Amino acid sequence: MDFALTEEQVLFRKQIVDFAHKRLNEGVVERDEASTFDRAGFMACAELGLLGLPVPEQYGGLGLDVVSCMVAMEALGYGAADQGLAFAVNTQLWTCELPILKFGTEAQKQRYLPKLVTGELIGGHATSEPGSGSDAFAMQTKAVEDGDHWVINGSKTFITNAPIADVLIIFASTATGEKRGFGGGLSAFLVDMDTPGVSVGRPLHKMGLRTSPTAEVTLDEVRVPATAMLGRKGGGAAIFNSEMEWERSCLFACHLGAMERQLERCVTYAQERVQFGQPIGNYQAVSHRIANMKLRVEMARPMLYKVGWLKDRGERAVLEAAIAKLYVSEAYVQSSLDAVAIHGGYGYMAEYEMERMLRDSVGSVLYSGTSDIQRNLIARWLGL
Repeated sequence: MDFALTEEQVLFRKQIVDFAHKRLNEGVVERDEASTFDRAGFMACAELGLLGLPVPEQYGGLGLDVVSCMVAMEALGYGAADQGLAFAVNTQLWTCELPILKFGTEAQKQRYLPKLVTGELIGGHATSEPGSGSDAFAMQTKAVEDGDHWVINGSKTFITNAPIADVLIIFASTATGEKRGFGGGLSAFLVDMDTPGVSVGRPLHKMGLRTSPTAEVTLDEVRVPATAMLGRKGGGAAIFNSEMEWERSCLFACHLGAMERQLERCVTYAQERVQFGQPIGNYQAVSHRIANMKLRVEMARPMLYKVGWLKDRGERAVLEAAIAKLYVSEAYVQSSLDAVAIHGGYGYMAEYEMERMLRDSVGSVLYSGTSDIQRNLIARWLGL
């Protein structure tokens, strides 16, 4: 595996970092306090091409390979202090656009992808329910066939982008009898949010990633044409797992970029902050924390990029994606705790970045499959 970036990747990375510094960071403290989504920033990301990274040029995208997508997301995470906005971008890319690209009909691709790439449409997916989070295949939302339509009923929760979405991929049980779970019975549907019977609850107030809007979605006798089904009947598990493989690599590359920025901030602070007559970086209690932060960044990077390398070779990377997701998420939280400790009282203040980064990091051990779910997956791959 060659870890060297191409000249094009290096230039694109710099372009994204410069863009994020100039266009995405102003007012982030106020937006975080008010839980406000930066729609102008989202549209600016679209103008740069970030909403079309993996989408072929025929649908308006850039048609990049997986590693290049990861480079772009790492750059966005490094440059953008607004991690909620970055999370919203990732949600649209890996849980809406990619499934349409990989599993959609040509008509579905033509209808949705060009407008998603330009930001004219905002998308996401809806899997989690009040009674089923990690046990995704125990969902109670049902879709019943009625002639050439499907009628969907159920409730979804913790749905990223729901308050601003134009389209969501809704996962529902289409099982009959006992045929349920991973092997069959779960299907996916492209549902426009203005479809009668679709309602979005109030935005949920979260610990972190507050600038990424999240809400509950209720589906009451939602009637969609048979052409709204994404992929085949009963093929929802394959779509969901494909989403997770992409999300566990590209989204967490974004977190890797944030960890790199966090590390640099801590190094600078340790060099400039003087206590007891010398920079605090001279004390091992501080320097060892920073050394551990550097170790985590350097260990995370090859884990993540191995996933992209495998996917670009056409190989599955389920195990590798689980390993990378597990490590990066837990490393992100620990480094954020260390960053707060290094900054002391300033690290605890809401107006400073370290406090917000800690809050933003905690969700990473929950979404895209909790740490325990990743350990279960890894154990199963080892035959346990």
